[in-house]
Amino acid sequence: MRIMGLDLGSKTVGVAISDPLLITAQGLEIIRRKDENKLRQTLARIEELIVQYDVGEIVLGFPKHMNNDIGDRAQFSLDFQEKLERRTGLHVALWDERLTTVSADKIMMEAGVKRENRKEYVDQIAASIILQEYLDHRRLTEKQDAL
Repeated sequence: MRIMGLDLGSKTVGVAISDPLLITAQGLEIIRRKDENKLRQTLARIEELIVQYDVGEIVLGFPKHMNNDIGDRAQFSLDFQEKLERRTGLHVALWDERLTTVSADKIMMEAGVKRENRKEYVDQIAASIILQEYLDHRRLTEKQDAL
């Protein structure tokens, strides 16, 4: 079983996948759509990836405001979470994604990716960061519970 990480944008969804041991996250792809509210093909592609990679859980980035308030983007994520759970039957955990896009951009700058090319990869890298943070937290929690 693997865990899938998703970074939901207005017209893209960054997708990351864990390794089978649930230790590391790797960027997988970016699902693009023409309209923010046209989610049918996006959900269908996610379902294909779930089957292909034997996914047992999904982590969805939850874009809270810096003051911890929930705005329109967070509400869109909550609605998407509900659709994903209903369609896939899998648990979809929400993970605070504040500053993941900033971190992804910084990683690409340090790697020497040109500014004009960063936008193409930022969602996939952000999904990887969301998933890696979730995996690390999960491992730490399991260690603490074992003590």
